[in-house]
Amino acid sequence: MKPRVVYSPKYEVDYGEHAFSTDKFRLAAEAAKSFAVLVEPEEPLREALLLVHSPDWVEKLMTGVLSPADISRLELPFSPEIARAHRLAAGGTLLAARHALETGVGLHAGGGAHHAFRDHGEGYCAVNDIAFAIIKLRAEGMIETAAVIDLDVHQGNGTAAIFEMDPDTFTFSMHQHGLYPEIRRRSSLDVELVAGTGDAEYYDKLKHGLRAVMEFKPDLVIYQSGVDVWQKDRLGGLNLTERGVLERDAAVHEVCRVYRVPVAVTLGGGYGPTPEDTARLHAATLKLFAR
Repeated sequence: MKPRVVYSPKYEVDYGEHAFSTDKFRLAAEAAKSFAVLVEPEEPLREALLLVHSPDWVEKLMTGVLSPADISRLELPFSPEIARAHRLAAGGTLLAARHALETGVGLHAGGGAHHAFRDHGEGYCAVNDIAFAIIKLRAEGMIETAAVIDLDVHQGNGTAAIFEMDPDTFTFSMHQHGLYPEIRRRSSLDVELVAGTGDAEYYDKLKHGLRAVMEFKPDLVIYQSGVDVWQKDRLGGLNLTERGVLERDAAVHEVCRVYRVPVAVTLGGGYGPTPEDTARLHAATLKLFAR
């Protein structure tokens, strides 16, 4: 049976002239058809979203109506259609996490909104799908402990804040120093990299971080696999080659396999020269974990 990749065509919404192109989700999903079956997620109910987000923020997410201050902090236009796309992505990561608990690996051609806080959105992220999946599965008694491996070029400040006082969730973020967000929140383990860091140094630091994650003995890992670490990314400043990005993914895949920890993959950031460039890297990540 082919692996499953979670995806909804409703992820693709029009933001106008914007750095964040949702075309990449469709393009990555289309590429995934060669090695996987696409399955669509269900939109979470209001009550489920309240497990991770505040009542006021959930109300805004349900209506798609934000204040000018909300939109400024989110850095995205907003509408009911866009709000639905973000809610669906949370359902997508939850479904991928269920697949991971079932088969060892879950794949989501979307998600990774690690800048969303309990009571607001930031940095293109409205619903923290990573936190939502963990907290929902814990509420169902499916898991006790969880870990987040966040290798996006930007620090996962929203995820770190949500789990800051949670001893049952280990958050590991390895990211570039001096980039967004201006104000960081403390993860269980933060590793900052200087601009220009290349494949060898990156891989060396990653090994130590992954060892710390496995020492925590999580029941589930959610991997935020942002490809904005690539040397040609428009918003990042690291110097990983395409091969280096794939070797990074392989390291996460291998450590989860060796320690027999289920892992759900989310895409996260990626702002290559074209949506096709970004989607190619995302699809390579999904294919590696699908093997």
